[in-house]
Amino acid sequence: MSQWTATVGVTHLARLLEPRPAQRAAGRRVPAYRGLADGIRVLVLEGRVPVAARLPAERELALALAVSRTTVAAAYEALRAEGFARSRRGAGTWTAVPDGHALPTRGLEPLPPDAAGTVIDLGCAALPAPEPWLTRAVQGALADLPSYSATHGDFPAGLPVLREAIAARYTARGIPTLPEQIMVTTGAMGAIAAAVRRLGTPGERVAVESPSYANVLELLRENGARLVPVAMREGLGGWDLDAWKRVLRDAAPRMAYVMPDFHNPTGTLVPDDQRRALVEAARAAGTVLVADETMAELPLDGSASAPRPMAAFDRGGSVITVGSASKAIWAGLRIGWVRAAPDVVRRLVSARAYLDLGSPVVDQLAVAWLLRTGAWDDAVAARRERARAHRDDLVAALRERLPDWEFAVPAGGMTMWVRTGDVSGSRLAVAGERLGVRVPSGPRFGVDGAFEGYIRLPFTVGGPVARDAVERLAAAAQTVRDGGGSEGEGAGLFVA
Repeated sequence: MSQWTATVGVTHLARLLEPRPAQRAAGRRVPAYRGLADGIRVLVLEGRVPVAARLPAERELALALAVSRTTVAAAYEALRAEGFARSRRGAGTWTAVPDGHALPTRGLEPLPPDAAGTVIDLGCAALPAPEPWLTRAVQGALADLPSYSATHGDFPAGLPVLREAIAARYTARGIPTLPEQIMVTTGAMGAIAAAVRRLGTPGERVAVESPSYANVLELLRENGARLVPVAMREGLGGWDLDAWKRVLRDAAPRMAYVMPDFHNPTGTLVPDDQRRALVEAARAAGTVLVADETMAELPLDGSASAPRPMAAFDRGGSVITVGSASKAIWAGLRIGWVRAAPDVVRRLVSARAYLDLGSPVVDQLAVAWLLRTGAWDDAVAARRERARAHRDDLVAALRERLPDWEFAVPAGGMTMWVRTGDVSGSRLAVAGERLGVRVPSGPRFGVDGAFEGYIRLPFTVGGPVARDAVERLAAAAQTVRDGGGSEGEGAGLFVA
């Protein structure tokens, strides 16, 4: 079960600690116990091993790692001395964080406002609001508000005017949709959470792309899902359909979460033939596909040959589509939605009565104004132009300063998946934070510690700032090669 408990299993911890390349500092080999202590500390700082979790006994871990018990005992002692572990005689050793450290998180959370002036944030895949369209949308919402302020204000399915506008947009894309097929939610995460609560029970298998969006992985874990990872093809090749068919047949997951449009983190755009094949395979297996289309509005290199939505291939109601204004317009506009069969929407709405009841009326009116007036397209066009320029600046800086790093340039979306050469992504993230650049490491987007050699980079900074960010990443990479990058302060605060 891909989920954390109060005890870290020895096999699981050994897998998270692999590979353990030899470390050097000032030209000297780092002792084995020091490398082991550093590895466990990074896992704690990143939240991949929880705080207050019991570590394996010294003898068990020594056998699993093929090292001496003395090495493990010395590593545990180093962790205790630095505040990353606590022990009770005869009871065992537990992970901890020293006083003054923020508690780590496995998900991704916002950068504190007071750090924005000194830290380059490459963790949050979001751009500033497109103006003047956002301000005009809010003004339009306030003009429409009086007709709603006299009501109770609770609309569990969403405002009728917004449901109609969203349905009309799907219909215009060639997917005939009724307002009854739409439920408005508080952001895309609200939509995904609603689907998970409706479809999943603790212990259910959920198939996910590998890598996948970190916050959704954490949401699934928190709901007790048993995650079944299905590897993406290398580069921007899309889905491995043979692997998907095997998983759907053998694991019989109740649900699968996929992001076919400019996938987060890799930027992959899945072609029509793969979409059709996966929908058919899921239908045959009785698996509900939750298709996250929050990036679908962000093609950066032209949209003439854009694939069709997953729902276009759905003949049996096996696809639930998730959309959002947060990526296309602004992350502060927390409005998302679910498109599904009317009976599924009714069940989702009824379950909402004991959850959040509904989404903010003013925000819904603002999104409705954007869609009804056509300003949505203007605002999204401005987002695309900015993201495209930032992507190109970031790519140029990486190729100049870090030519050994490998990546495929995506044709859209907000993120790029980068292989960091001979440098651990986790250690790079810790060292980078000390140097004033924040990046989420690859393992945050994997299941059980996968993707140690990767980081995710978003298209959120450009020009001189992008070059400065890459310079800091290059410096962080050199720090890690020199044997540093495992004792960062404030790590574990990486951003989504």
